[in-house]
Amino acid sequence: MSTDIRRLRNIGVIAHIDAGKTTVTERMLFYSGFSHRVGEVDKGTTVTDYDPEEQERGITINAAAVRFPWKDVEINLIDTPGHVDFTAEVERSLRVLDGGVVVFSAREGVEAQSETVWHQADKYRVPRIAVINKMDREGADYFGTLDEIRQRLNCKPVPVNLPIGAGPPHVTDAFRGLIDLVAMRMLTFDSDTKGAEVFEAEIPESLREEAELGRSQMLDQLSMLDDELTELLLTEQAVPVELIHRVLREATIQNIVVPVFCGSALDGIGIQPVLDAVAHYLPSPADVPPVEGVDPKRPDVKQARRPDADEPFCGLVFKIQADRHGDLHYVRVYSGTLKANSRVLNAGKDKKENVPQLWRVQADRRTQVDAVEAGDIIGIVGLRHSVTGDTLCSTQDPILLESIAFPETVIAMAIESETSVERKKLADVLEMMKRQDPTFRAVENEETGQTLISGMGELHLEVIKHRLLRDFKLNVRVHKPRVSYRETIQRAVEVTGECHRNVGGQMLSAKVRIRMEPFDKGVKPVVVSVAPGVALPEEFLTPVVEVLGEQGAGGGSLGFPLMHVKITILGGEVHETGSNELAFRYAAGDAFEKALREAGIVLLEPIMRLEVTVPDEHLGDIMGDLQQRRALIVRTHVRGRNTVIEAHAPLASLFGYSSAMRGLSQGRATCTMEPHSYGPAPADVLETFL
Repeated sequence: MSTDIRRLRNIGVIAHIDAGKTTVTERMLFYSGFSHRVGEVDKGTTVTDYDPEEQERGITINAAAVRFPWKDVEINLIDTPGHVDFTAEVERSLRVLDGGVVVFSAREGVEAQSETVWHQADKYRVPRIAVINKMDREGADYFGTLDEIRQRLNCKPVPVNLPIGAGPPHVTDAFRGLIDLVAMRMLTFDSDTKGAEVFEAEIPESLREEAELGRSQMLDQLSMLDDELTELLLTEQAVPVELIHRVLREATIQNIVVPVFCGSALDGIGIQPVLDAVAHYLPSPADVPPVEGVDPKRPDVKQARRPDADEPFCGLVFKIQADRHGDLHYVRVYSGTLKANSRVLNAGKDKKENVPQLWRVQADRRTQVDAVEAGDIIGIVGLRHSVTGDTLCSTQDPILLESIAFPETVIAMAIESETSVERKKLADVLEMMKRQDPTFRAVENEETGQTLISGMGELHLEVIKHRLLRDFKLNVRVHKPRVSYRETIQRAVEVTGECHRNVGGQMLSAKVRIRMEPFDKGVKPVVVSVAPGVALPEEFLTPVVEVLGEQGAGGGSLGFPLMHVKITILGGEVHETGSNELAFRYAAGDAFEKALREAGIVLLEPIMRLEVTVPDEHLGDIMGDLQQRRALIVRTHVRGRNTVIEAHAPLASLFGYSSAMRGLSQGRATCTMEPHSYGPAPADVLETFL
């Protein structure tokens, strides 16, 4: 079933935890006719939170994909998690989406994770619209949140509608509808049909002045972007609705402005205008630039693919849903046509893959299809070699797209199986979970029999532990979480590694000179490069690069992974008779070990970005506790009746912090934390490992 590419919208709903993303998604599905009842997060009855763990906790853990129609467009929607421990789900979704709907709470404003997801969208240049949700809550502040969006997210928000009132039904002037500033109409939503029926009316005289001012400000912002609109305003002529739509669409797609909407998803107010905005202002796959990649055989040769069904096929695997009956690979098709029972190339691994089945994914339901065209998102069952971030393409016209980079893990926990039978089962399950979650690591210690699993936070590990015990019914012992330390080096050094060995009766001889230095600008933890003019033959240089890369990935002097290190190959010496590939491998290994010893150890610990919202009467206690935990207070600001503390604190001092914070504030303070960076650990921590 082919869909005109201009009618497609690939969007994600992203936000801070508890801003109302899943409720917004649920309303969209209900009003579009996809579902016939409105699910509720608290009751675990929503379409996209179908996992038992999500229903139990009332949060989104896995990004869920749904496709539904709205008026004359088809929307592929991905509902993403808000909790920072599952930020990889947001990262990989934004990598393949064309547009975003960012949800903010009118009461809490721009929160820590709101900033994080916004900057993730900035990184991938995803055009977005904003929804200020929860206008029915006590303390809801539309214009205050709008100011925070403007100041904290460094963007140009353009209010496209205004709220009528604010707050719950029992307050004076409660939230009850909105004013559409484009059509200049008042919109109210029928509570008997759960907001499905929208009533349009003239703007009452009491609201007319505010509406005129809002429209004037909107048009002033847009006039800076379009000459025709400017001319109409200067000559005081009426501005057609179609022109406003066109200017807003062009400016949104170019990431110049962010149209802002308001509503209350729980009360069914304001969601249809957001769906209209997805159709009007967010791009179709045809509106985004051609995807760029390189020739897999010649990485210096750039290539591009237009979003056209007649181009050679290429797509990116962005998510894997692991299953014992066959993994489901989610693929964004960027160009060409992909058919079931076809054969494609995994460009990064240079391996051919069979594509036996294509599935249209609707949350936890699937429908089989025969083919899919450029711009769409599809599920493939039957791939054997592909993992998240891999490029699939035509075997005749290969292209390698940029992969997806995921953050480093910050917390680890040891688990061990009770029996050898369980041990084998545990290894299989962990392997499956690693395929599904790129931020999950599992390494077995053969000496102790323990397996060290690591992830993005305490909740991440807790969810994994629950799955092992409940879903897979594994009989394992679980130990307390511990910090994932890293190592780096103190200073730059230059060393020469040597090989003088007798192997199989042959005297091997080689020398390799390298420079090892601190380096925090690379995407990879350890960067290996070759200095210009190095005169080593290719058959010796390649194994040297390989060994240094492997040694760098293998860890530092204390056994922790290395990071912020650059190794540059400066040269080497070839012996006339004793040099071969093995000799240079030994010499490279020797150079690495010497450099590591001479450069000095720096133990790095994960630093978390902490945001605590606390009533003023408990501010002193919370501040004192944070300082005892080695926290650096970055700033404080007032939000409503509370004070928000932003701090950077070592993860090692934050275990159990949520409970302690609630105890100090009589349960009234809330906090969020996310990985910020790695910083040098104190000397007393380093000494425990020496």
